[in-house]
This record gives sequence, structure tokens and C-alpha cells, in this order.
Amino acid sequence: MQAGILEIDVHGLNAEDAIQAIEKKLSGAGSGVYRIRVIHGFHGGTRIHDAIRRELGYGLEPRIQRIVSGYNQGITELVLREY
Repeated sequence: MQAGILEIDVHGLNAEDAIQAIEKKLSGAGSGVYRIRVIHGFHGGTRIHDAIRRELGYGLEPRIQRIVSGYNQGITELVLREY
């Protein structure tokens, strides 16, 4: 993990529990955090990936500027501010 990037692994959670865990991580993120990397997996993680975009997407969560795919399909990154 890099400084300024928080990671949360939500493997094994259903979409609702994953969103709650992500929101908790988001609310605890300090001013030095510019990204939250959500590790949800690829095969079963697509429901979580879709829920992130649906629940936390553009205009729904003021702290999130944008949502981007990570370096692999099992990761979604929430950009809080540009580095």
C-alpha cells in the first residue's frame, strides 16, 4: 500500500455489506488520503463493482471525484482528489 492510498478488501461480502464497509472506510479517511482501493475480486466481485458505481457514483458521494477501474478487473479505485 502506498501513502495516501487506503485499501479495503471486501471479498466474501455481499454488495450491501461491502458498500457499508466502504462508506465506513471513506468516513475515516483523513485529509492525506487521495484514493481508496477496493479489492472485490473478479468473478463474484462484479456485483460489488456494480453496486459501487450505483451507490457511490458521480454526484452521490461528495468526497468521491471519480471512480476508476484498478490495475486489474478485481479492483475499483475511488478517487477522492488528484495526487
